[in-house]
Amino acid sequence: MRRLEIGGGSKPSPGDPHFDYKIVFDGGAIGNPGKGYGSYQISAGDAIVEHRREDYDGHITNNQAEYMTLIRSLRWLAARLGSDVANTSVEVWGDSQLVINQLNGSWKVRNAALRPLVCEAQHELNRFDRTRLTWHPRAFSVAHLGH
Repeated sequence: MRRLEIGGGSKPSPGDPHFDYKIVFDGGAIGNPGKGYGSYQISAGDAIVEHRREDYDGHITNNQAEYMTLIRSLRWLAARLGSDVANTSVEVWGDSQLVINQLNGSWKVRNAALRPLVCEAQHELNRFDRTRLTWHPRAFSVAHLGH
């Protein structure tokens, strides 16, 4: 059974050596709601494995963009790992308190439009052996992702 850990987030570290991969993600919407976008960076130790920007069609909120970006990053990593995904640990860092706290179960999902995205993100997280979700300040996202 997958283990979920909750990180503190007050002092972001370069990566926990007890996790195989680290994902930093961020999403937003111009106009909110409006044109959605997001970026993620996946690293293993000191090496950046993937750094990608995503653009989303439609009229979405910043919270939807955050979830969509996290989901795409988890899917990308799972596809790269193939059957090894079930034996892999991932540390996830984001600056959205809503996303981190909803996924770790400390906040309820009240917005009906977010429920399918929350379920999808949980499904993707469950594919990994062990995950840790950690909130970090916005400046950390900017330093890693450029926005």
